Amino acid sequence: MTSRCEWAGVNHVEYIIYHDTEWGVPIHDDRLLFEFLILEGAQAGLSWLTILKKRENYRKAFDGFDVRKIAHYNDKKIVTLLADAGIVRNRLKVAAAVRNAQAFLAVQKEFGSFDAYIWDFVGGKPLKNARQSAKDVPVKTAESDAMSKDLVRRGFKFVGSTICYAFMQAVGMVDDHTVGCFCYDAG
Repeated sequence: MTSRCEWAGVNHVEYIIYHDTEWGVPIHDDRLLFEFLILEGAQAGLSWLTILKKRENYRKAFDGFDVRKIAHYNDKKIVTLLADAGIVRNRLKVAAAVRNAQAFLAVQKEFGSFDAYIWDFVGGKPLKNARQSAKDVPVKTAESDAMSKDLVRRGFKFVGSTICYAFMQAVGMVDDHTVGCFCYDAG
């Protein structure tokens, strides 16, 4: 049997696939970074499994996470999204996705890409940790605190430090695979 991080478990195939193929893998594609930013915000207060199960619905409902399109969503589109049972129908989270798209575009304009901006919080390369177990993994760090503070300053919503740390783990800015996990790389 393959040894994985405890949270991935063996009870949900969605978790296993996500853990084995995506979690902790460095992402430098702005569209995918935006997708994870929106999904991590949508997850607030819910399980990540809920979001994984709704991920394809999110891609359809949010135009493939086309940041330019989302930045121009109007009230009519927001009402349509709030009626879509395939996503988390929370008015604040849906409105935050639109606001975050606008702020995302501003960051791209200032830094050339969101990738260039966001990866600076970890010095441009993944922070490799050597966690012994899930209980050793923090919910936030000094880096996620700094990221959260700067994102909020730039007008982003649903980007608290805990959400930012989960985002950092998801997009490979932080490698928190536990040492017994087959994905752990000490290098």
